[in-house]
Amino acid sequence: MMSITGIQGQPLEVTVVSCSKLKDTEWISRQDPYVCVEYGSTKFRTRTCTDGGKNPVFQEKFVFPLIEGLRELNVFVWNSNTLTFDDFIGSGRIQLHKVLSQGFDDSAWPLQTKTGRHAGEVKLILHYAAQNQRKSNSVHPPSAPQYATPQVPLYGTSYPPPPTAAPYLPTGSVSAYQGSYPPPSTLSYPPPPTAYPSSSPSPYSSHSPAYPPPSYPASSPYPPPSYPPPSAYPPPPYPPPAGYPPGIYPPPPY
Repeated sequence: MMSITGIQGQPLEVTVVSCSKLKDTEWISRQDPYVCVEYGSTKFRTRTCTDGGKNPVFQEKFVFPLIEGLRELNVFVWNSNTLTFDDFIGSGRIQLHKVLSQGFDDSAWPLQTKTGRHAGEVKLILHYAAQNQRKSNSVHPPSAPQYATPQVPLYGTSYPPPPTAAPYLPTGSVSAYQGSYPPPSTLSYPPPPTAYPSSSPSPYSSHSPAYPPPSYPASSPYPPPSYPPPSAYPPPPYPPPAGYPPGIYPPPPY
């Protein structure tokens, strides 16, 4: 038998199901039974089963706070009267050892009159939830490792984002992607061609018959200007000094 200590204040559910083969206290009409349940100083009463006779049905549940050391509760069955006092049918003692050790009990308990005669039976369902929790913990202790649900990584947590194309920037400008990507010029454009090798003849060489000889020195990087020298222009006409006829100039001083 499992331990039933440490029950102080724990809830005990008591369901009054029905009574059967009750002592009949009525001579003319059918009796109207009801049941009272007492545990310590806590008392509950069912509704009256009108015309229930010897086999009333109740199906009512009550919750009692358990008391350490108190292992039984009492039931009393009465017949409700309108004009006179209620008639006592019978009483019984309900033992709690089974429900406290196993967590459940659905037995039928005998009832007796004040003189000890048999007065029928009462059917109760007792439920002790704390004991069921203890059984569950004994089978599956809380310290047992729990199976963790594998976490599926979200996009972006395990894989880097796809690289974006670097914007084109002119040569010599500072790129915002400098340090992470090479300059755009090296990505988009090849380097400028170098000078022609010495083995291939220059298209402007004097040895090539397809091109005329250059009209400027080979050492000069630019061709000569196409306009004539300043000496080719005539001197601009100047107006004669005031007081002299046109075309006559004063003789130079001696």
